[in-house]
Amino acid sequence: MKCLKTIITFLLLFLATMLLNAQGELKSVDGYSPQIGLMVYMMEDLKDRITQQVKDLDQTQTDFLYDKDANSIGSLIMHLVSTESYYQIATLEGREWTEAELKRFGVAGELNEKVKSILKGEPIQYYLNLWDEVRTKTLEGLKTKDDKWFTSNIEEGLNYHYIWYHVMEHSANHMGQIATIKNRLP
Repeated sequence: MKCLKTIITFLLLFLATMLLNAQGELKSVDGYSPQIGLMVYMMEDLKDRITQQVKDLDQTQTDFLYDKDANSIGSLIMHLVSTESYYQIATLEGREWTEAELKRFGVAGELNEKVKSILKGEPIQYYLNLWDEVRTKTLEGLKTKDDKWFTSNIEEGLNYHYIWYHVMEHSANHMGQIATIKNRLP
């Protein structure tokens, strides 16, 4: 009996270790070139983590400002939408926003008093749906590119990999701000 308990304990520890290691692994997402697939994995992980943080917020929490200089969680999510949309259109489609895209996605390219006054009264799902829409286009566009494109220069000292790294780290930065705002919710 003692031997069976030892074996079961060992197996449970082994399985737990396997699960923990699997969660700490970066893997290239199938359907993308290897380097782009790694970036997609990281971008999707951050988006999922932010979504989990905010998906259940009510309207008051979505619009909450803890002081006059703060941004709301809704405006930060919209800022992530604006940033990704801008770089998606510029790098994957090689153009600027249309007027309609600017109005719909570009409103929070900068976070300032005007933006704070505009971005109120929408439920958190509104912002998350816009992010889903933009991300779907990003993922579709990145599937058409390869690692040679990814590492090619846009201009001297700036390549597409760095642009998409910026989009990813931008999400990580604002994920921290969102967590801070959530900790200050009344």
